[in-house]
Amino acid sequence: MAHSRRARVLRALRRLLLLAMLGVLAWLGGLFWFAASIPRTPPPPGSAEATRNTDAIVVLTGGSGRLSTGLELLADGRAHRLFVSGVYEGLEVQELLKRSRQFPGEMECCITLGYSADSTIGNAYETADWLRAQGYGSMRLVTANYHMMRSLLEFRMVIPEVEVVPHPVASPNVHLNDWWLWPGTANLLMTEYNKYLVTRLRYTLEKLIES
Repeated sequence: MAHSRRARVLRALRRLLLLAMLGVLAWLGGLFWFAASIPRTPPPPGSAEATRNTDAIVVLTGGSGRLSTGLELLADGRAHRLFVSGVYEGLEVQELLKRSRQFPGEMECCITLGYSADSTIGNAYETADWLRAQGYGSMRLVTANYHMMRSLLEFRMVIPEVEVVPHPVASPNVHLNDWWLWPGTANLLMTEYNKYLVTRLRYTLEKLIES
């Protein structure tokens, strides 16, 4: 009797171990898919995506190159207004322009700063409030390339009626080629992938509830 019980316990443990291994393999496969899906470069100059005009440009703060990219797009006439979401308290437009010296001070009138967001979800809600107040129906989203997939999902959940044109920014400190050889990049991608999975789950649940 004891032998039969022990055998059942061992079988159950083997099944649990097999399921755990399958779960780890699935997670690893998803991580490699996620890393491979990250755009390495912004939309090529002259492409429809690069030249598409929108009502506004939205920059999510938090990474190098995002703000200067947003200012360049504004200077190029890709939109008439620039909204910077997630700005820390105290940063004003003039200071922002001083940090990007190549841009003229006349652009001050076309830039709005949002101070309330402290997460990607907050970015989406803060931006949605501003877009609706302005009556805008399209935007170009500027954020880090590794952050884009999750950001698009968050914005899709909050403002599905707004057309979002992605404009990913590549960071020189994030090494996407052979990323597993770079501990900093690997840790960043694993963290972002886990956050993406949570966001994808929320998005799926919302769709199921709506249907």
